Amino acid sequence: MSTITKQILEKALALPAAERADLVESLLASLDQRDARIDELWAKEAEDRLAAFETGQTKAYPADKVFQEFADL
Repeated sequence: MSTITKQILEKALALPAAERADLVESLLASLDQRDARIDELWAKEAEDRLAAFETGQTKAYPADKVFQEFADL
């Protein structure tokens, strides 16, 4: 972390909780920039997965079974 970043953090931590929360929301929102190309890729992935399911190339599993398997790890 750079010196300026540390200074900003120190000043931010001195803010009241509500203002810190607003600051965090603004910072997080600045990271969530939409990218049309990524959206297109995800849409194609979803369509490909649905097509694979509909043609029997893949199958579905009940969520409770999947979650139980991970809980047992």
